[in-house]
Amino acid sequence: MALPTVLIVEDDVDLRETLAQSLDANGFAAAQAADAADAIDRLKNYAYDGMVIDLHLPDASGMEVLCDAIVRYPRIRAVVITGFGEVADAVTAMKRGAVDFLTKPFELSQLTHILRQSLAEKAVAAVEGDTQVKRRFRFDDIIGRDSTMQRLFSTLELVSPMNSTVLIQGETGTGKELVARTIHDNSPRASERFVAFNAAAIPDGLAEAELFGHVKGAFTGAVASRTGRFEFAHKGTLFIDEVSSMSLPLQAKLLRALQEREVERVGESRSTKLDIRVIAATNTDLRKLVKEGSFREDLFYRLNVIPVQLPALRERREDIPLLAQHFAKKSCRENGVALKPISQQALRILMTYHWPGNIRQFENAIEHAVAMSLTQPEIGPDALPEDVHHSAGTPSIPEVTIPDEGINFTSVVSDLERDLIMRCLEKTGGNKRQAARLLNLSRTTFIDKLQRLTVPAV
Repeated sequence: MALPTVLIVEDDVDLRETLAQSLDANGFAAAQAADAADAIDRLKNYAYDGMVIDLHLPDASGMEVLCDAIVRYPRIRAVVITGFGEVADAVTAMKRGAVDFLTKPFELSQLTHILRQSLAEKAVAAVEGDTQVKRRFRFDDIIGRDSTMQRLFSTLELVSPMNSTVLIQGETGTGKELVARTIHDNSPRASERFVAFNAAAIPDGLAEAELFGHVKGAFTGAVASRTGRFEFAHKGTLFIDEVSSMSLPLQAKLLRALQEREVERVGESRSTKLDIRVIAATNTDLRKLVKEGSFREDLFYRLNVIPVQLPALRERREDIPLLAQHFAKKSCRENGVALKPISQQALRILMTYHWPGNIRQFENAIEHAVAMSLTQPEIGPDALPEDVHHSAGTPSIPEVTIPDEGINFTSVVSDLERDLIMRCLEKTGGNKRQAARLLNLSRTTFIDKLQRLTVPAV
């Protein structure tokens, strides 16, 4: 069984090391952060079970770190340590989610007891977190507090009131249609239709008639006239998904419609003027297709007036706890199930999985987890889909041949440690602080290992 993990946030290096040694000796796995920036960086990448935090840090208030941690992980058990005469601040911290506080100096056994007791509690915590804080980080139904998502929100706020054409690019499952709907819903056209057209879902021979409409008798089977998606979206927004799958002849017709803002139905010679906004989306690199000759360059520039790039879920891992809480609440509500918290261990698995299907796959995984935990008090690792549970965060351990005479255990372990440290240093360009974070080690522990293992400079 994995040891409960605790993040110690304390700028006094002696006290921090003492707390870490005490917790390690009493059945916890302690990680260390010397300041607020270090703590927040660690919280972005790991779901700790508990946290011990000093309210007075050199670069920011410990209260800010505490609130950040509780928004990310509503079930984290935080203990505040503070100086004599600062009890009022500690009480405020408890109102904001800390489970207890200790005034310096205190007995190490007190801290161990508080953490052990609070982590053993079976009370179900709210899964939604602080809604006022959370609301700052969402744009309608799009959820995210990662820096790339904040830039996306800023872009959407700027472009939504405009009539400019938008090109949304991103991997499958990143939420391109949701972003398109959000732009429409926050535009002056919100009261008019949002019409979606998936170019990849309709055979090329029928796509033109579907998009531009046709008149009766225009082709075999056209027994009645039909309004196309362009006309249907008049005064509203037309969303063209998978625009890269269009044939070159259809691209030419789309280009004309965008340039002239008018369409001709198949089999009809007169044009119909339209007031319409177009948003296109693709999961492929259109610039590459232009170079290959399979996508018109003039159409690309006509679509790419305002480009919006959606990040893959693996590129915004700090949003995973927030998304997990959101989708768990949604699934519980839709299925008439009581709200269930997500265990820290399950969150850690969710944060380390690579999510090739992005948000779409993630939402399905949470719905699966809710269904599989109906008889449990919380959503644990075993409730997650098998492919997520078994492949996320699985360490790669080199195969060691053990001869009859045995091995030098210390030497083998040292070689493994040295290899891991070298790989992390190479990955970070020799930055020891970043390498220590990758290994979830304090900087002092990392430096000690460097010296002990005589790792060469990178």
